[in-house]
Amino acid sequence: MSQIKKAVLAYSGGLDTSVILTWLQENYQCEVVTFTADLGQGEELEPARSKALKFGIKPENIFIDDLREEFVRDFVFPMFRANTVYEGEYLLGTSIARPLIAKRLIDIANQTGADAISHGATGKGNDQVRFELGAYALRPDIKIIAPWREWDLLSREKLLTYAEQHGIPIEMKHRQGGSPYSMDANLLHISYEGRHLEDPKAEAEEEMWRWTVSPEAAPDEAEYLDIEYQHGDPVALNGKKMAAHDILAELNRLGGKHGIGRLDLVENRYVGMKSRGCYETPGGTILLKAHRAIESITLDREVAHLKDDLMPRYASLIYNGYWWSPERKALQVLIDHTQQRVNGWVRVKLYKGNVIVSGRDSATDSLFDSTIATFEDDAGAYDQKDAAGFIKLNALRMRIAAKKGTKFA
Repeated sequence: MSQIKKAVLAYSGGLDTSVILTWLQENYQCEVVTFTADLGQGEELEPARSKALKFGIKPENIFIDDLREEFVRDFVFPMFRANTVYEGEYLLGTSIARPLIAKRLIDIANQTGADAISHGATGKGNDQVRFELGAYALRPDIKIIAPWREWDLLSREKLLTYAEQHGIPIEMKHRQGGSPYSMDANLLHISYEGRHLEDPKAEAEEEMWRWTVSPEAAPDEAEYLDIEYQHGDPVALNGKKMAAHDILAELNRLGGKHGIGRLDLVENRYVGMKSRGCYETPGGTILLKAHRAIESITLDREVAHLKDDLMPRYASLIYNGYWWSPERKALQVLIDHTQQRVNGWVRVKLYKGNVIVSGRDSATDSLFDSTIATFEDDAGAYDQKDAAGFIKLNALRMRIAAKKGTKFA
């Protein structure tokens, strides 16, 4: 083991990170600082403090931070300005949380004089990449301890045995077989993996879902919602100004009530394997639909198409852990520039798993001109004859090729 004096551990207080805490003390004989992030996962976090104290962690070395507003304002909303979707479906709920956790780990390391950070990501997943790329980008000399790449505790039974041998409390659910799923939750989503879901043919059990009802069980009456936008970000719901994290929480509640935001996906992981996961992202699903709607009347056509061209690249950067990279930052500058005139409101109808746009307007920035778009008499605002030359010029190359006998079908 290399010489480590102090390490900051991303600590949930669960079995895995409690084992890691003890393992760090035993194998590295270093002082441990614990960091627990409140990203809106809906769990009581104070027990992590009492558990850390039981393991001998000094009170001043225990950090439990409410990061909900920063998470939504500085990470989720910038991502949604780009209409970001990975592989056509995934709204990146886990991926977008990791750069914030990495940032805070480094902040705490700098604050406490730690020379290392540690995380509980397994060697099979994407999170090890996201945590560590972020950490190195923010502090190039940081040392990283990834126990799952060092120890031999590579099964649940070995973890339980280690915990029992070292007096680490084990919750009853672990003794009785544990939860059937590996879960990750924050204000944007809940993800479910493992056990029953490792068979891609098997339908997810209805009891698994926590935030959403099934569309079949959703209310029979639709609900309308007005979302107000400023510079591409939602700022009010039904006329009520709200903080960023409160907006997302309320959209989660409404979307979950109407069965919106469930996803069953087999994704291509960064490390090369295919992995099946199920996701609940009710608020994010509503925001994605609403944001595209407000952009439809405020963005220039070619700017909108350029954003669509860049979005898959932007999504891959987030998925693969490059949030702090120069290329992601450069893309963000361009994206944010396009959002300066994305102001107005969108009305959506929530019904049986669907988000249906039913109206949108911008009093200051709408590019929709009804006098030109109308099917009625436009009083000379648009001259249909102008289209003839445009069409002939665009057809010229194909007409020349056809005269030469080139066949296209």
